[in-house]
Order: sequence, then structure tokens, then C-alpha cells
Amino acid sequence: MSLTNDQMKTLYANMVRARRMDETMVQGLADGKAVSFFHSVQGEEAVGVGGCTFLRQDDYIWYHHRGHGIAHILSKGGSGAEFFAEHYGKATGSCNGLGAIHSVDTDHGIFGMCGTIGSVFPVSLGWGLAAKMNKREQVTVSFFGDGASNRGTLHEAMNMAAVMKLPIVWVCHNNLYAQFMPLSDAFPSKDIATLAVPYAMPSAIVDGQDVVAVHEAVQEAVARARAGEGPSLIECKTYRYRSHSEGSADISHYQPRPPEEVAAWKQRDPILLYRQRLLDTEVATVTELETIEAAAVSEAQSAERFAMESPAPEFSALAPALYKN
Repeated sequence: MSLTNDQMKTLYANMVRARRMDETMVQGLADGKAVSFFHSVQGEEAVGVGGCTFLRQDDYIWYHHRGHGIAHILSKGGSGAEFFAEHYGKATGSCNGLGAIHSVDTDHGIFGMCGTIGSVFPVSLGWGLAAKMNKREQVTVSFFGDGASNRGTLHEAMNMAAVMKLPIVWVCHNNLYAQFMPLSDAFPSKDIATLAVPYAMPSAIVDGQDVVAVHEAVQEAVARARAGEGPSLIECKTYRYRSHSEGSADISHYQPRPPEEVAAWKQRDPILLYRQRLLDTEVATVTELETIEAAAVSEAQSAERFAMESPAPEFSALAPALYKN
């Protein structure tokens, strides 16, 4: 998919929107406003934005921990205000304040975050099967981290998806660490993409700090899936700036992650890299980008204000959330 100038600026806007929302949510947790877990996506915005921005509205996405950082949700058309309200435990949230990290927006094909590591694979498989059966050329894009790649469910799901030629694009955020464990201690190869080989799936390894590279790889795999040619695996080499989840220790081998490693990756910040690219290629002016950046700050503030001003859910909301008539 060739990008117009406006589309290229949309990618930038979505990354900046996600970063400002993420920063606001982190501060909200620190201030005691939020009542749920939060897994920041700072440093990895290009994966969610590049992977989701130009999907069809009726395509499905399943996000895992990094998707919780809102880049995927915003890029797929989800509401930042409802996302904040959900995490602040309010009735106006995407799950009426009862779902927290499982933010859902079925109108935009967003079905939340699975609760256990690796459970995203079988549910993505099921939605991929549904997409094949309904014959509307829908695609399921399933995001996961390098830590989840060691779960048996990945192999079961990838095998069945390949055998049945299901329209699924598997997208790995390889940020080099699971919660605490480095990939080098948990996997015999530096490339998660090698997992595609036994299932005869095409794969690609891309720079996860380059939003256009992610977009191009995912769109190529999406086109293949829509054409009935089956699943693909995209590995995005990226890095998370913050701990696995807010409030958890940011350690490896019982020590803090090497500060020089974190600093080196911040020199390749996906937003700053792409901002410079837009300026160098004259796709956007400084004034245009500053306007986008100011709008993102305003949107994040508005989303949090909406959450703070919303009511808590009524006790009566619990029963219909648990039981169906």
C-alpha cells in the first residue's frame, strides 16, 4: 500500500496520540486515579500504529500486553476517552468500568486483551476461522510479545492456521525481554520469525522503530491473507522504555536493565525518527507537526477529564456482566 502525504501524517499523529495518552495514564496511576494494571507501550508505538492504522474497520485485532498501551486501540479507531474511563473504573468505560485491561470495542473489531500469557493465540485462531467462514475477506491481526512465543498455544494455533489457510497475521513485539527474562536466556535464536518455518508460513523481520516498515510488512501479509493464501508472521525488533507493567520491578538477572542499553534505544525513538523523516522528505512542515503534537496533548487531557468526571458503575451492572439471560 503506497502512502499519501496525508496518510503518512496520520501515522505520525497516531504515534504521538498514543505516547501522550500513555504518559497521561502512567501519571494517573502514580496519582492514584487509575484502578487497574497498565502496561506501557512507550518506545514501541510504531508496531501498533503501523500494524493497525490502515486495517479495515471490520478486521479483527487481538492485542497482548503492549497493546494495552493504547497505540493499537487508537489506531484501529477506538476511543481514548472510553479507554481512560475503563482504567479509572467508570461506567462510561469501554467495558462499563468492569474490564480494565480488557478494553473492547466490537464496532472497530477490538476484542480486548486475553488474561493469561499465550491465550491470545487460540482466540485469534477462532476469529481467523470465523473470518474465513464469513467470506467477507476480513483478516485477524494478532499481536504478542517475545515472552509469549514460548507458550504451547502458539504452536497449536500456528499449525492449525497454516493447515486451514486462515486469514491471520501474527505480529510479534520482540522487545528483547519478557517480564524479567532476556530473550537470550529463553530462546535459542535471536529471531522469533524462525518459528514460521515448520508451519510453512512466510515471515518477515522488520525494524520495529520504523512505522512505515511495519506498515508495509503487515499490509503485505494482510493482502496475502485476504487473497486466501493463509497466515504470515511479522517480527518487529523493538524495545520498551518502561518496566513490563507499572509498579513492577524493571530488572533482568535480579538487576536493573543496563541503563546504557535503555539510553541507546531511546536514541532510536520511533516518534523522533519518523518526525525527522517527515521533515527531511518535506511531507510535513514543523508547523504542521507542532499542530499534531498540540492536538495529541489536548486529546489526552480531554480523555482523562472525561474519565474523572464520569460516574462509577452501579452495583446492578455486575449481574448482567456475569450472566446472560
